[in-house]
Amino acid sequence: MKLVMAKEPLALEELYDRYAKLVYSFAMKSMKDEQAAREIVQLVFTRLWTTERGYDASKGGFVNWIITITRNMTIDYIRKNRKQQAVVRYEPKDWEQSLISGDEGPESVVSRKWMGEQIQQAYVHLSTNQIELIELMYWEGYSLSEIATQKNEPVGTIKSRLHQCLKILRKHLTALREG
Repeated sequence: MKLVMAKEPLALEELYDRYAKLVYSFAMKSMKDEQAAREIVQLVFTRLWTTERGYDASKGGFVNWIITITRNMTIDYIRKNRKQQAVVRYEPKDWEQSLISGDEGPESVVSRKWMGEQIQQAYVHLSTNQIELIELMYWEGYSLSEIATQKNEPVGTIKSRLHQCLKILRKHLTALREG
């Protein structure tokens, strides 16, 4: 590993020859996907080549160290794929479509006006800060982190406040619809 850290290509080849099957089998067992396991092997050996902190024999065996790196790379790979799969195409509902479409038919105008009135009625149950948060997030398009930076507050606080706002709005909009 010291030679790998010194950027000796033959040393990396030697490590690859010795441990690629082990890394692959661990990744395959975790992923159950041949292509993903191959990508993880590539990621692990790229990490070995680019890392600034190498293996430390005083902390355990090399095999355990490389398996730990493989495990971490596998977890990162899974998380990255989960995030990519979580992006779902959103299809607006009919009433939402009428709010955003340029269609100015009578049904659209009435629907938009009615929805606006309901939202305004539900707004009376929110504080000024909560209304401002909703407007920044949904009407002006700011992200949670942008709002947190703008307000000089932690993202978690903004997220929690938004959750409370949405709970209040949902409760009162549901009551208005049922009433």
